Amino acid sequence: MEEEFCLKAVVSTQSTGDCKKPLNNRRKVKPTKLRSSISPGTVLILLAGVHRGKRVVCLKQLPSGLLLVTGPYKINGVPLRRVDQAYVIATSTKVELPALPDSLTDSLFKRKAKPTKNEK
Repeated sequence: MEEEFCLKAVVSTQSTGDCKKPLNNRRKVKPTKLRSSISPGTVLILLAGVHRGKRVVCLKQLPSGLLLVTGPYKINGVPLRRVDQAYVIATSTKVELPALPDSLTDSLFKRKAKPTKNEK
């Protein structure tokens, strides 16, 4: 009996109804909701990473759901970074922001592909 079951599982290419089939995933991908206390211009405190404990300014929410934050770099050394809102504390302090360029997206943070051994 065991041999027959193993043989069916390996050889069978058609679904006969007696094999287990994975369940369908019906979840829809939804955009991440921004916490009500966070908005562009809000001063945040970072909770994790190299810059933990530093205050940063939230610039905007990226399409991936992450927050785009900066120190600014000249003031406290925090560059443009993407941070999940779970790793920040929002303060009640707000800062006026100028209009941001449209080039600030997730693609700005994409790593360049390393050349393979054949390519130079």
